[in-house]
Amino acid sequence: MRKLAVVFLLITTSMTFILAQNVNEAIVMKRVLGGYQFYQGANRLNMNQLVNAMRPNEQAYLQIKSAKSTYTLAAIVGATGGFLVGWPLGTALGGGEPNWVMAGVGVGLIGVSIPLTRSFNRKAEQAIDTFNNGLQSNSFWENTELKLAMTGNGIGLVFRF
Repeated sequence: MRKLAVVFLLITTSMTFILAQNVNEAIVMKRVLGGYQFYQGANRLNMNQLVNAMRPNEQAYLQIKSAKSTYTLAAIVGATGGFLVGWPLGTALGGGEPNWVMAGVGVGLIGVSIPLTRSFNRKAEQAIDTFNNGLQSNSFWENTELKLAMTGNGIGLVFRF
């Protein structure tokens, strides 16, 4: 009888420390120099991995796809603007006659890419919040209660779930 009580006590004690592993971990958006990086657990996610990670949550998936299209547009506009600024600067440094109108257009495109990038950041943050709020815990023990209490038959363990 004593061995049975010890085994029961050990099992009960060990079960309080067991937590089920959550398949979908929360996604974190960290600000770094030059933009943001996305992490799920210890893994850094690129844009395609971020979109794929959000597939289980339909609303977050639609939001991140919208953010990704904004991200792509901002990257294209910003890179084009950078090229249009860089070419005349390179020509000027090389001793040639630069086309400053082209550089002006490039500065304008870079200016357009800034609000697009901010829009992407806002949309991505909303998608991540939607995804993280939609995660369901797989842990059975989060909503349970085990305590020592007086019952109708005397003192005992009460387990509520």
